[in-house]
Amino acid sequence: MTADGGGTSRSVAAGEAAGADGEGKTARATGAPEGTAGRAAGSARSDGPAELDSAADEGGDPLALRLEALILGAERRYTPFQAARAAGVSMDLAARFWRAMGFADIGQAKALTEADVLALRRLAGLVEAGLLSEPMAVQVARSTGQTTARLADWQIDSFLEGLTEPQEPGLTRAEITYPLVELLLPELEEFLVYVWRRQLAAATGRVVQAQDDAEMVDRRLAVGFADLVGFTRLTRRLEEEELGELVEAFETTAADLVAAHGGRLIKTLGDEVLYAADDAGTAAEIGLRLIETLGHDETMPELRVGMAFGTVTTRMGDVFGTTVNLASRLTSIAPKDAVLVDGALAEELLRSGDAPKSEAEVAAAMAEAEAEGGTPGAVAAKYRFALQPMWQRPVRGLGVVEPWLLTRREQG
Repeated sequence: MTADGGGTSRSVAAGEAAGADGEGKTARATGAPEGTAGRAAGSARSDGPAELDSAADEGGDPLALRLEALILGAERRYTPFQAARAAGVSMDLAARFWRAMGFADIGQAKALTEADVLALRRLAGLVEAGLLSEPMAVQVARSTGQTTARLADWQIDSFLEGLTEPQEPGLTRAEITYPLVELLLPELEEFLVYVWRRQLAAATGRVVQAQDDAEMVDRRLAVGFADLVGFTRLTRRLEEEELGELVEAFETTAADLVAAHGGRLIKTLGDEVLYAADDAGTAAEIGLRLIETLGHDETMPELRVGMAFGTVTTRMGDVFGTTVNLASRLTSIAPKDAVLVDGALAEELLRSGDAPKSEAEVAAAMAEAEAEGGTPGAVAAKYRFALQPMWQRPVRGLGVVEPWLLTRREQG
């Protein structure tokens, strides 16, 4: 069984540093999936004198324990063996679940709660009912743990840290943290569930619209990378706080643009973002918007974007495969403040009518519209993008490719 291996609140981790084998760093997220049930099952908080005195004797921080009890909603009652037995699962399976969620082994410290037992019982129940295979249940635990660990770290590092600055002389951050968490916890929990349901509904909608079962896993998507130019040099020149602000501004702007224009942000890597879209036109619009928007920000370095279209394997919210690798390679060779696409994405734009094969095609279509009494300008306006073939070149691991330079087509 486990405790948090690195994502636990710093106030808890600091207070538990002297605890035996990480006992104090109880799995904060083990109670998260069962937040409501955990509070109901363990409504008696673990901030009683006996509990705190015992923990203090073992080197724990009473305030850290009160925060832990507040967040988990239940008192420490079980060792890992006792929790597994109460949940009716083997120690081996319990350990696999906890490690998958990202928590370090804690030996047999009495550090787990009723919520941890309920979470174990629920996952094991899904396997017993045949709704999930055991490997899939472990994947569910891993994906949930990885996602929520990052969310919790962000909330502690960026959100709570700013809010817990002492408001009055003489008050420490620790003294302000408890009542603040007490107020925020139910609101943040409700918001988390709301966003998760919204995202689950959107993902489910994409799956049921797939053409066949194979497409649910191996799908044809447009994938794009956007990369800040010269980021390594910036890390040597900027102060840490300035660098953090730049990365945050880049990620925020990119995430907003991707979402606003119908794409999905897959992940951010500091100086790089990876996004996907169901069609080439959406991906192309996002790529050009990123260049246009960030190009007007004097605080940002130049940007380059690479995109490819093809079969993509999706796992745990990430994307893999040759298409993704090609998009990454195109990003590395793209000119500054420019978008390079592969031949498959260029072909999709031509097929959908988002880009013309040539300006002669545009002129012919305009002349035809004018002869039929239509509006030539409307015909030209439907072509949003322009494509220019670039020199063929070898790309490491992918052979020779012919990239295309994507630009926004001038109207009029």
